[in-house]
Amino acid sequence: MEFSDLKNKSEKELRELLAEQRDELRELRFKASEKQLKNVQAIPKCRKTVARILTLLIVK
Repeated sequence: MEFSDLKNKSEKELRELLAEQRDELRELRFKASEKQLKNVQAIPKCRKTVARILTLLIVK
């Protein structure tokens, strides 16, 4: 998700999205540890999205 898309969201929406992204990241890590993950680039993308959301929450 792009930073410009996240800037237009409210704080409540950002917190909900943060929870979803953290859950997704947890699932991706479990799949990677069990060798079931096909797209290994999904983990860094998810981590970057979490960082972007946290950055916006700190700024707001």
